[in-house]
Amino acid sequence: MKPELIDRPDYLKKLTDFKDTEFIKVLTGVRRSGKSYLLLLYRQYLLDQNIDKKQIIYLSFEDFDNIDLYEPKKLYAYLKQRFILNKKMYILLDEIQYVKEWQKILNSLRLNQNLDLTITGSNSDLLSGELATLLSGRYIEIKVYPLSFKEMLAFNKKDSPSEKEINNLYQEYVQYGGFPAVVLAKEELKQTILSGIYNTILVNDVGSKNGLREPELVTLVAKYLSSTVGQLVNPNKIVNTLKSAHFNISYNAVQRYLKYFEDAYLFYKADRYDISGRKILASQGKYYLVDTGLRTQALGERINDRGSILENIVYIELLRRGYQVQIGKLADKEIDFIATKPHDKEYIQVTYTLPENSTRETDNLLQIPNNYKKIVITGRYEEKEMIAGIPIINIKDWLLN
Repeated sequence: MKPELIDRPDYLKKLTDFKDTEFIKVLTGVRRSGKSYLLLLYRQYLLDQNIDKKQIIYLSFEDFDNIDLYEPKKLYAYLKQRFILNKKMYILLDEIQYVKEWQKILNSLRLNQNLDLTITGSNSDLLSGELATLLSGRYIEIKVYPLSFKEMLAFNKKDSPSEKEINNLYQEYVQYGGFPAVVLAKEELKQTILSGIYNTILVNDVGSKNGLREPELVTLVAKYLSSTVGQLVNPNKIVNTLKSAHFNISYNAVQRYLKYFEDAYLFYKADRYDISGRKILASQGKYYLVDTGLRTQALGERINDRGSILENIVYIELLRRGYQVQIGKLADKEIDFIATKPHDKEYIQVTYTLPENSTRETDNLLQIPNNYKKIVITGRYEEKEMIAGIPIINIKDWLLN
C-alpha cells in the first residue's frame, strides 16, 4: 500500500501557480524539511490533472540507483531519451546538487519550450554563482521550512482540536519541532530521528561539503549558537569562549562556520536595523535555528530559557509567512522583530510572560514613530488582551491565525 500523501497546500499552490511557465521552480531548504515530499505531491497533482505518467520524469539523486546519473552527459541523455514528441514533459529532480555541472544541464533543458522543470536542493549556494548567471530571472525560489504548528495539527489529523490537544501538541512542537518525519514518528523514535537529521547536517552539509577536518569545532560552534538564540552574536566572543575552554580556533574560521551554517539552512541570521538612522548595523546580529527540535538535540532540554525558544519559533514562522525579518534598534531600546513585506510591516515584541508592574514591552513599541501594526506575542495567556492600543497575543493563537 502506498503511504498517504498529506497535503501542504500553501507550498503546493506556489508550485501550481508556476506550472507550465518558463520559470524553473527551485525548492530550497534544510534537509528533511519536506522538499522531496512536495515533489511527490506535485507529481500526484499532475496525475490528478490527467497528465500521462509517461510525461512525468521523477529522479531522486539521493537514491543509489541513480548514482550513474551524477555524470551530466548520462543524465542529459537519460532525460532526452524519455521525451515524447509534441508532448509537455514534467521533470522533477530531487537534490540536484549531487550532479556535476547540473547548472548547464538545466540551462540547456530550459531552451525546450515543452518542459516544466522543478528541482530541489539543500544548500543556499544552489542559487548563487553560475546558476544565477545562466538562468538570470528565469527561476522562482520556493523556500521550504519544517512544518508550522498549524501544519503539525493537520499532520496529526486534528481538524477541530480541543484546547487540551492544542496545548499538548504545542509542547511537543517546542521539544521536537516540525520536521515531518519527526512529527509522524512514535514518541520513542522522535529523538533518534532528530539526532540523525542534526548530525547529517553537521557532517555532510556543513563538514564534508566544505572540506572541514575539525568536526568537533563545528559541533561546538553550532552548540554555542544554539545556546545564544535571541542574543547578539559577535564572532570574537565565540573565539574567546572556545579558547577559554582550550579549543584553538581563529576569527576567520568562526566566520566561515557561520556562513556554512547559513548555507545549509541550519541557522538564519537576523541583522540589526537602526530605526532612527534607517540603516543596517552590520557588526552584529542574532542567529536562529531552523527548528526548535534541533535546538533540543544540540543542548538537551533547557526549561530555563523558554523566552529564547519562543523567540526562535516566532522568527521562523515570520520567515515561513514570507517576511523579511530584522532586529530593531531604537536609541537604547530593542524591538525584537521588524517584519517586512512589500506592502506590509509589523513591529513585534516577544516575551514568555508580561513583567509584573511594568509596561516595558509595549512602551518600546509605542516609541516607534509610525503607524504600522505593533503587537506583543506571549508564551502564556495574559489577563489583558490590549495595552495602550497594542494587542497582546498568545503564541498558540498567533501560530494558528
